[in-house]
Amino acid sequence: MLASVLIANRGEIACRIIKTARRLGLRTIAVYSDADRDALHVRLADEAVHIGPAPSAESYLVGERILAAAKQTGAQSIHPGYGFLSENAAFAEACEKAGIVFVGPSARAIRAMGLKDGAKALMEQAGVPVVPGYHGERQEAELLKRKAYEIGYPVLIKAVAGGGGKGMRRVDKAIDFDAALASAQREAQSAFGDPRVLIEKFVLNPRHIEIQVFGDGKGNAVHLFERDCSAQRRHQKVLEEAPAPGMTPETRAAMGAAAVAAARAVDYSGAGTIEFIADGSGALRPDGFWFMEMNTRLQVEHPVTELVTGQDLVEWQFRVASGEGLPLTQDEIRLNGHAIEARLYAEDPDTGFLPSTGRLDVLDLPEGEGIRIDTGVVEGAEISAFYDPMIAKVIASGSSRAEALARIAGAFARSRIAGPKTNLAFLARLVADEEVKAGGFDTGLIDRSLESLTEGAVSEAAVGKAVLSLLEDQGTACNDANGWRDPFAVADAFELTGERRVQVSVEVDGEPRKTSVRWVGGQAGVLDGQGQPLAAVGADVRRCGDVAYAIEAGRAVRVALVDQLSRVVEDEGGAAAIKAPMHGKVIAVDVAAGDTVAKGQRIAVVEAMKMEHAIVAPRDGVVESVFVSEGGQVDQGAAVATLAEA
Repeated sequence: MLASVLIANRGEIACRIIKTARRLGLRTIAVYSDADRDALHVRLADEAVHIGPAPSAESYLVGERILAAAKQTGAQSIHPGYGFLSENAAFAEACEKAGIVFVGPSARAIRAMGLKDGAKALMEQAGVPVVPGYHGERQEAELLKRKAYEIGYPVLIKAVAGGGGKGMRRVDKAIDFDAALASAQREAQSAFGDPRVLIEKFVLNPRHIEIQVFGDGKGNAVHLFERDCSAQRRHQKVLEEAPAPGMTPETRAAMGAAAVAAARAVDYSGAGTIEFIADGSGALRPDGFWFMEMNTRLQVEHPVTELVTGQDLVEWQFRVASGEGLPLTQDEIRLNGHAIEARLYAEDPDTGFLPSTGRLDVLDLPEGEGIRIDTGVVEGAEISAFYDPMIAKVIASGSSRAEALARIAGAFARSRIAGPKTNLAFLARLVADEEVKAGGFDTGLIDRSLESLTEGAVSEAAVGKAVLSLLEDQGTACNDANGWRDPFAVADAFELTGERRVQVSVEVDGEPRKTSVRWVGGQAGVLDGQGQPLAAVGADVRRCGDVAYAIEAGRAVRVALVDQLSRVVEDEGGAAAIKAPMHGKVIAVDVAAGDTVAKGQRIAVVEAMKMEHAIVAPRDGVVESVFVSEGGQVDQGAAVATLAEA
């Protein structure tokens, strides 16, 4: 067994690897950027080495700095986790040349499977079914458009070097192809440094089913069954589960055999995932699935496989990297029960799931029977604009799918998060969706049901409960739950007898609002617009200094008093400001002062988390001023442009 490992990653996967490495007796070394100096993975490791500034291109993606840290600390091996350098063949090769064990496949295998076009050609030779499409070298726009027409719409444009939904666009009509191609190529260049794409037939009613494989680099390979990742948004996985709903023994055997053949075709070593697209228009069939790609690393969703097989996949990685054989034969691997994982992100469903940043003032993720939480943050941590905004993975297991779904729904109901916006309420609605519970959904489910999955808001009664908490003079420490307490410590501001009403000026998530508070005989309450009492049943309030969070059904809003009840908030007049919904780099500006624009017309494009987000005009009007320029940075909430009435 290896003696030490440097984890070339951050966040929850770094913490996850450290957990197994310690159990196996390995000395653990973390690396960190300026932004991660106080991160959880740094605290958990035996040693930690600073590797550069916050941007990943200047720290976690710089292989030379990672190798220097490994040499400095005497690390025997490097585990890349997922993302960053995990599928970088040059880095794997550099580790080998430096005499450091790369806990992953060979550079040759990474190269063979890293480019989607070459991988598909290799799979065809190995007898693995592939999706019809164009996987050639030529990249002229007219040629790609002609190939899309020959394949037949709808098609998918996919980055050759892509993953995680980046550089991917679905195109339903030829008229939309040119714009979609340009956007996909631009995003692919930004995310992977490679603008090349391939064109594939889009399978209607598709299901995304993947097979976990393991090889020993000596011609031996096994699979550890499937995971269903069909619940997706923008081609990014939201829920993952094992086994796949509706999977038959015959289809499982066929997919497993194809996945093992794929792994053997490149003499694979370590953990990998073969991703298939399956026809979801009816029952799963042994002849109704096609190879999409291979991820030559550990997957984000590996915990669901661990829970249904009882195996620690990170331990398997360390053992294979140490030169040991595969821990089990195919016949020894068992499938028991059901597991489901949800990715809990700092993102705002009300603004199209844009990343949300800031301090995690409240983070209460309860574990319990059948619940596993994998996270890389703690309460008080900062969700940075520099990295993926994952807060945690919530994984539930049970003897049946219904039990696993019930357990994850219960975990969501007990969770409390405040600070950045999150997708907690969205996830709670998703696992309660009838189509999800029935198990017959495809990759289009979330898009079809998005309105119902994202509806809802924190009630006025819950906001009022937070206001009453703030009216207490002393307040309480952050995270103390407050009820409807007597607010009269505020120095005789109100009479203690009779009835007293007052309009309180507050800000709710930065927006001005008036709240009516009534005191009767020392008891406080909040009134609605008709003067009737509101009851905040089921709402929770968490105080954090001078602000309070009203938390209800997975949503949280920040409530603050406006200058101790004294400042009058005036309505803003003049031109409307079009604000940036997130911090990022401005990669396109489409208007200039004096331009007339229509509602929905694109104003600018901001790149954040390696993905593009279009900022559009909220109404018809005339651009009065533009405050950003291409290549510059913009802060969340900063004005991009102002729009006057036409």
